[in-house]
Amino acid sequence: MRLFALVALTMCAFAANSILNRIGVALQGMDPMDFATIRTGAGAAMLWVLVMARKAPRPEVFTARRCAGALALAIYMVGFSLAYITLDAGLGALILFGVLQILIFGWAVFEGGRIPLLRWVGAAIALAGLCVLLWPNGDITVPIGGAISMTVAGAAWAAYTLLGRAEADPLGATASNFLLCLPLVAVVMIATGIGGMPAPAIFTAIIAGAITSGLGYALWYRALPALPTTIAGIAQLSVPVIAVTAGVLFLGEPLTPRLIAAGTLVLGGIAVSLIARR
Repeated sequence: MRLFALVALTMCAFAANSILNRIGVALQGMDPMDFATIRTGAGAAMLWVLVMARKAPRPEVFTARRCAGALALAIYMVGFSLAYITLDAGLGALILFGVLQILIFGWAVFEGGRIPLLRWVGAAIALAGLCVLLWPNGDITVPIGGAISMTVAGAAWAAYTLLGRAEADPLGATASNFLLCLPLVAVVMIATGIGGMPAPAIFTAIIAGAITSGLGYALWYRALPALPTTIAGIAQLSVPVIAVTAGVLFLGEPLTPRLIAAGTLVLGGIAVSLIARR
């Protein structure tokens, strides 16, 4: 139950992060790369305050694993931000989580792990539910640049997730990752041009970075060593459902039969996967 609560809290943080990104970029008018840079800086600041306040020894920053984690995080941040300039939000999430599932399951097979049949079935059901939820209405146009950016972002997030399985110090690892990631994201922001920065959007980016990204990612690294690789991938399929449900509750978005059916499929698929684990 403790592990379940930790994973559930982490998925809620990821979903809240998605909502805050939507608010800051779509509603408050901040450029996606500007938002990503402020978000990364706020996450680094929050995490290092916590690292400095604890009694444990300071984490090593410039290790091979931390540098790899920072690079994966930066590629995810940049790819995610650039993709949503041209890509529909629902289709972008489908590409992101589809790529994530393929790579997570592929890596588990590559490592020689035995994946129960029910877990394959559960993943397929959950992914089908995600398609029901996020598949665009009407004619589908897929901008090539946006699709490639989101595919790269999904691959980077899969790498970041896999790297976290071996981290013994979740807080120190995440703090180091964010610190090393910040200059990489800032360089891309400067290269693409700094846009307007409305004060409400800056505040939203700080909240997204300090709380739902920084602390959320640290919680994720805390949970990963106790999770089978494939369960870690399947659990993340709940994030879009939680985000859409929060939109219904807090942003006044409509509750539709499509949302109910999709949520049932996704959560049912995750439940089937957990039954396989038991």
